[in-house]
Amino acid sequence: MIRYARGVEITPDFFALGLIWYVVFLFSVTLHEAAHAWAALRLGDSTAYHGGQVTLNPGPHLAREPVGTVVLPLLSYGLMGWMMGWASAPYDPVWADRYPRRAAWMALAGPVSNLAVAIVAGLALWWGLGSGFFAAPSGAFEFSRIVVAPAGGGAEGIAALLSILFALNVLLFLFNLLPLPPLDGASLLPLVLSEDASRSYNAVMRQPGYSLLGLVVAWKLFPSIFWPAMTFALGLVYSGLPSPG
Repeated sequence: MIRYARGVEITPDFFALGLIWYVVFLFSVTLHEAAHAWAALRLGDSTAYHGGQVTLNPGPHLAREPVGTVVLPLLSYGLMGWMMGWASAPYDPVWADRYPRRAAWMALAGPVSNLAVAIVAGLALWWGLGSGFFAAPSGAFEFSRIVVAPAGGGAEGIAALLSILFALNVLLFLFNLLPLPPLDGASLLPLVLSEDASRSYNAVMRQPGYSLLGLVVAWKLFPSIFWPAMTFALGLVYSGLPSPG
């Protein structure tokens, strides 16, 4: 059973942790959108490439979505102690209508990139726990304290960075796979539909009203999906060790 930490305490450590949070957040969303852009380029749509999004340089992504990549992450961290936000990569809707399955693979590339990062970070946490470099924390679950560093010092920063990297990318992977517009999961159905049916489906999913409704439903539904999945993921990280808390 995971217990969740609540409340935000403003201390110097809060600002230091905020810097780690922002670096991880910016890397994770930049990678997600760069994966979309790279997949689109490989599959025949160069729109995002010409917009500068086929890159891990966060600059073009910051310029495209300053509210989602700067304002909301910092605001959410100040209010809740963790970061949320968004970035985006442009694509050609004519290309997506012409090649709906290609567009679906392009949509899948973003969440898959986050899954890959979560796996790498999870393996690093698992190795650190097994070697004694990290230890299981006591108390409530926090994104930044999946593990702690008994040695202290710089190891504490590494523990926080890997903890956030793991938790945030699990969250981004799961959230973006929800089959609700405008999330990536809503674009995956054409993988099993005919091309004509896919075009009709995509036309409906692009309606602004469906996107707003999808975000509301996703916000309500996601906790019931995320926490059981995170419990399972932590069980893999802590494999062979006592459960945290």
